[in-house]
Amino acid sequence: MPKHFHELTPEELTQKLDTHPHEGLSAREASARTKLSGLNQLEHQEQESIWSILLRQVNSLIVWILAAAAIISFVLGDALEGYAILAVIVINAVTGFLLEYSARQSMQALKKLDTTPARVLRDGQLTEVPSEYVTTGDILVLEAGDLIPADAGILEANQLETDESALTGESIPSAKTTSPSERDAPLGDQHNRLFKGTAITSGNAKAIVTGIGQDTELGKIATLVQQSKRSATPLETKLDALAKVLIWVTTGLAVLFLMVGLLRGENTKQLIETAIALAIAAIPEGMSVVATIALAYGMLRLAKKKVVVKRLSAVETLGGTNVIFTDKTGTLTQNKISVHSLHTAACDLTVGTETEIKDNEAVTDDAKPAGKSDFEMLLRIGALANNAQLNSENNDSKEIGDPVEIALLSYARATGIDLNALHTEYERKAEKAFSSDTRIMGTLQKSGSSYLIAVKGAIEEVSALCQWTSEADRDREVEISERMAADGLRTLAFAFRQAETAPADDFVRENKLTYLGLIGFQDPARSEVTPALKACREAGIKVIMVTGDHPATSLSIARQVNLVGPDYRLALTGKDLESFDLSSDTDRKKMLDCQVFARVSPSQKLDLIGFYQDQGAIVGMTGDGVNDAPALKKSDIGIAMGLRGTAVAAEASDMVLKDDSFASIVYAIGQGRVIFENIRKFIVFLMSCNMSEIFVVTFAGFLDVGAPLLPLQILFLNIITDVFPALALGVGKENDKLMTFPPRDPKKPIVQIRDWKKIVFYALVMTASVLGVYGYGTQRLGLSHQEGNTITFYALSLAQLLHVFNLYSGKHRFFNNEITRNRYIWLAILLCILILFATYYIPFLRQILAVELISIQSLELILAGGIMPVFIIQLIRLFTPSEDGTAHP
Repeated sequence: MPKHFHELTPEELTQKLDTHPHEGLSAREASARTKLSGLNQLEHQEQESIWSILLRQVNSLIVWILAAAAIISFVLGDALEGYAILAVIVINAVTGFLLEYSARQSMQALKKLDTTPARVLRDGQLTEVPSEYVTTGDILVLEAGDLIPADAGILEANQLETDESALTGESIPSAKTTSPSERDAPLGDQHNRLFKGTAITSGNAKAIVTGIGQDTELGKIATLVQQSKRSATPLETKLDALAKVLIWVTTGLAVLFLMVGLLRGENTKQLIETAIALAIAAIPEGMSVVATIALAYGMLRLAKKKVVVKRLSAVETLGGTNVIFTDKTGTLTQNKISVHSLHTAACDLTVGTETEIKDNEAVTDDAKPAGKSDFEMLLRIGALANNAQLNSENNDSKEIGDPVEIALLSYARATGIDLNALHTEYERKAEKAFSSDTRIMGTLQKSGSSYLIAVKGAIEEVSALCQWTSEADRDREVEISERMAADGLRTLAFAFRQAETAPADDFVRENKLTYLGLIGFQDPARSEVTPALKACREAGIKVIMVTGDHPATSLSIARQVNLVGPDYRLALTGKDLESFDLSSDTDRKKMLDCQVFARVSPSQKLDLIGFYQDQGAIVGMTGDGVNDAPALKKSDIGIAMGLRGTAVAAEASDMVLKDDSFASIVYAIGQGRVIFENIRKFIVFLMSCNMSEIFVVTFAGFLDVGAPLLPLQILFLNIITDVFPALALGVGKENDKLMTFPPRDPKKPIVQIRDWKKIVFYALVMTASVLGVYGYGTQRLGLSHQEGNTITFYALSLAQLLHVFNLYSGKHRFFNNEITRNRYIWLAILLCILILFATYYIPFLRQILAVELISIQSLELILAGGIMPVFIIQLIRLFTPSEDGTAHP
């Protein structure tokens, strides 16, 4: 089988790519290869046009029905009615357009990684060229701080380490060599390769470009981002399903009404006008506007908690999320290496948690056990065998050097060691640099007339240079180091030797060293994660870690934050997933049981999200790296970290946490559930009001008692007296009980059977009351049909306004509940009453709505028809089972 690039030696790489390692490509050859392979830049997806977004807003069955009603109104000569319907269509279309226009870009951030210059060998000369003109076979010359412009194989490496956290999820810098890697090595273990978009943290290198543009690992991720289609959110899907139900109801009633009317021989124009009235009554024109404002209000609440929502519907989606995939680095951890454990022959210390001292001496500080010279010597050696810099005690942004060495200096300073005084006292005379061959670093310092040799490195190499009482003592230290590594720590061993005379050039190996101990390093967990994960468990949300880091490190962090229990051992890797057969019940169960996935590639993250979505789950994904971008986009709700996260992750997400706090996710989940409950309530309110209009028109038509409601009156009810109370319901206060219930079943519709029963019941009660006063006024009191129409219009308006008080949760709480405590409800009712007064006292409005002047007798009928439904509904509620007050039936 042909070898992959990471399996090749430097000689094989240059031969395969036909390049001279010291001369590089000629300018002519580089130009020819660029013409053949294209520029070294990522392809960007064609943006959806503004017109396409706008067209989609009006491309729905509901809009078509309304448009048809408008056209028919114009044909019948009712221009005012036609214009009113068109105005509703325009308002809804503009609202939807503004929502979608704000989130069109998902690839722009990736292009920012292509703008850095690159140093290459051309015709034997070191030349700086724009990164997009780097081509396959170019020889790159790289130093610490450089952003790698293309995928490359390493030809020469000197103390080379790279930060690949954005690509692989591994916090600790990756040491690089020229030795070939194993054939099946994942990206994080391909130690002889460099990857586009990652950075050199220390050392320098010469490398040959093996892939550019879309053929790089970053390019593959960009392709995944483009190919990941963001499906409609659960709320959008549920509202669409509800709209289809309304369309069938509208069509069925209109056809039935027309057939019955034609059989009766009634006027065709009047039948058509009534059918238009039914169409307008069946469609809650204000629903999308109310849903938008309810979501926007939730978005403002979240903004105060430093949560930026890019898509309004994402707020509700998060409320229904029952599975959250979380990255480790930067999400559960701080993405900053720190000292975790210290070990000497005398005692052990775990920083910041539990301290264990063998001889029970006092500990004055978590960072420094009092009177322990071994610990102080260990930290002094770590600070001397060190090339990092901490330029300011109060400014971490000025840290320069290897993250592990920075961690050593930071911890030494935290324990009280004066680093400036230490380096002044011990003047450096020589250094043995770390290399992948020796795996140790040593420095020679002079203090007065004596010399100090400080050494750090791998336990196997350092221990071989030390003097031991017995071989068992050395084996014990190696075993301790292995145990620390098994707990997910990166370990370094430390040793020293003091000399009165100047050592030889090979001062590290000249004489036996004195072994000091071990220090374990870790990317520490974020403190707020543990309580946030507990809240997720209480809310019935499953949290799963998916990372590119090592399994041992991943399990260690998962246990630290209580994502899993202390005895949890299952961690599946990318290799495991490749061998899984999803048609096997055993493999499927193992995947569902696993909460820690390690060494997972970006494409495998997509597969995991798809697997859970196929199980019917609503999946949230948190992340901050380039490697997380495809998964953030594919998930139902992508949540990016704003502080440490990359711009790529932020662009691909639906929400951005400005404080990088996992706890903010829990708050957002609570808000999402509140919003969904509010949406459910106002839909029940709107649908019961609209259905009462349908019943009034339909029953009056079947009973042949005239047309108690006109199309414009129905349109007025739908966009004024229905909408404002619904808006007040949509911005209702939080319900603390919602986070104590499991997430709602995503398969269930937004309006369930019990809700439909309520809607029909409420509508029938309002219809009976309103038609009752209409019939009494026209039949018993001899009022004209125009006066009866006015009574029906105002009675139904009042009934719908007061109907909002029927939607509280629980029982026996009519005067003290979440509805009566909502000040927006009272403001909405007051506003609507003022508008109703305006329709009566302003001649222009009275003429448009065909409102007649009313007598005291008619006013009494209006009040009776409006108030009676509340009394009837509350009386019946006294004898029916109480609700639990949640959105989880």
